Amino acid sequence: MTDEKSSAPSSKLPPMSSSESAQFNTNLAIDRTVMAADRSLMAWVRTALSMISFGFTIYKLLEGFAQSGEHFRRATTPRDIGLFLTGLGTVAMVMGTIEYWYRFKTLRERRAMRLVQPSFVMALIMSAAGLFIFGGILIRAL
Repeated sequence: MTDEKSSAPSSKLPPMSSSESAQFNTNLAIDRTVMAADRSLMAWVRTALSMISFGFTIYKLLEGFAQSGEHFRRATTPRDIGLFLTGLGTVAMVMGTIEYWYRFKTLRERRAMRLVQPSFVMALIMSAAGLFIFGGILIRAL
């Protein structure tokens, strides 16, 4: 009776030396860290996108109410709420992008990796979109 584990594909690979095994484990650890950094950055992107879109929506909704004659008896204006949320979302996006860049730069010192990661490109696009929307609301408000 044969053991099922002995017929696993890994048993057909040639044995590694201790230094090769250590390097293999280090590479896997770096891969896991890169994937964790990507997940963290995408969480920053989701959070920032939510704040930016919610701020823009609140701005447009309250601006529509103000133009239709509805008056709010509050100290804040649609502009203030929209600027705050889009600004906060943009700051969150930039902070997440900077944090990712520092972590990725540290990992690149250990192993050669491509510079352009899809999550980083997405974060840069979202940062530019946040700045564009924030600037648009700011210009319209002034």
